[in-house]
Amino acid sequence: MGITIKNLVLFKTGWLACVYFAAGGQAWIGIAAVALVAAAHLLTVPNWRKEALTLAGAALMGFLWESLLVWAQVLNYPTAPGAHTLAPGWIVAMWVLFATTINYGLSWVKYSWWAAALAGAIGGPLAFLGGSAFGAVTFSDTVTSLAIIGAGWAVLLPLLALMADTIIDSTRFEPGYRRARRATLLEQAQVLLHSKGLDDG
Repeated sequence: MGITIKNLVLFKTGWLACVYFAAGGQAWIGIAAVALVAAAHLLTVPNWRKEALTLAGAALMGFLWESLLVWAQVLNYPTAPGAHTLAPGWIVAMWVLFATTINYGLSWVKYSWWAAALAGAIGGPLAFLGGSAFGAVTFSDTVTSLAIIGAGWAVLLPLLALMADTIIDSTRFEPGYRRARRATLLEQAQVLLHSKGLDDG
């Protein structure tokens, strides 16, 4: 099985686990499933540091956005006790799960911001409709809520793609970066000291 297909299959499996168990009041099982998928993903990618940073950035982005939706009463998580102002852990885990596809199964979103925006505007509401069918999420007003979610994802998916691309292109998290950086700084210091010595002479 190719890496793209495997990546999307694992994503779909994790998504179903998250939604199904969250709807049944056992969100921790879905979160554990996502953790396993994310761990397996990080073990197979060329640079796990960059990929882990992408997943962490997606988790933060998701927590802030989903908490805003909860706080604004756009949607509600009926099986998450006390989730009236902050997003429940399982929906944040879903963002981590989704981020595992950005550089692989859904890497095409990084090459066209318009395509990414359109995919977000359509895919975001559809995903939440799927979650509502399981009973994991409810809407204050279905049409209005889905419109807000679609508008948000039309912006957030391109931002997520940009973040992933920026991290991938960065040399800071390449193997041996710190050692090379220290060597460069030492070399610059030696040149500076040598130049200073010549000037004093």
